[in-house]
Amino acid sequence: MNITSASVKGVGAWNEDAIIRNEALQLYGVIDGATSLVPYNGPGGETGGYLAAQLVARTCNEALNADSIMELLVSANDSLRGAMVQAGIDPRHKEGLWTACAAAIRVYPKWIEFAQAGDCMLAVYYADGSIRIVTNDQVAHVDDRTKAVWAEGVAAGLTTRAELLEYCMPTLRNGRELANTDDGYGVINGDPAFPDYAEFGRIGRTNVKALLLFTDGLYIPKLPGESDKESAGEIASLVRQMGLPRYIEWLTELEESDPNCTKYPRGKKSDDKTALWIGL
Repeated sequence: MNITSASVKGVGAWNEDAIIRNEALQLYGVIDGATSLVPYNGPGGETGGYLAAQLVARTCNEALNADSIMELLVSANDSLRGAMVQAGIDPRHKEGLWTACAAAIRVYPKWIEFAQAGDCMLAVYYADGSIRIVTNDQVAHVDDRTKAVWAEGVAAGLTTRAELLEYCMPTLRNGRELANTDDGYGVINGDPAFPDYAEFGRIGRTNVKALLLFTDGLYIPKLPGESDKESAGEIASLVRQMGLPRYIEWLTELEESDPNCTKYPRGKKSDDKTALWIGL
């Protein structure tokens, strides 16, 4: 296999993304941590999103064996709950939880196992030039509501990210309450319900030439009213055309053109960007 990886910190103090690369198990993936809405910092100043992503990645990277990827993700979810309780966080209050989205694969001789939660994505490239988006962006409908409120704030005359973030906070809190619910999305946050909302399965390796795993930091900023729901195919096509490093440079330049997030509604100018390109 030929693997190209990238993990670029956004505007936050910590890179809350992480990479799974367990060569012994042929297990690979990307993790996107999300900081709690209730402020928290670890002993070294770490955010909850950073701690969550690192815990999930460590669980997978240090595994010597596993029946499935889901077994590892469930183990990480249980460990995350324990770590938060030890840190004094009440697991019943979702806005205070450390969370992580994930997309991971395990490569076998005849098939590829996958598991996913949240908005980390998996794209598959075939010999005939076609691209298949295997995963579903489970968070897009929640993000679309937040971006709509963000655009309302811009229309009302708010001009700074701090103002817009405060304006959107009730919507953000509502979004966190939807974690691991029927109307929401699956996410690793210590909730015992997590396995019921993750997606997993396997695809055949026939004619598969490459795989792309990426966090939502690779999403292209959209104008008001445009959804991220179908963005993964566009991203996968551009990464194949440009190559992963150049795509990240191009995207960063686009984000820099709108530093206050008023043209393209989004929570921060530049999110952490993590991806794995795997040529088979």
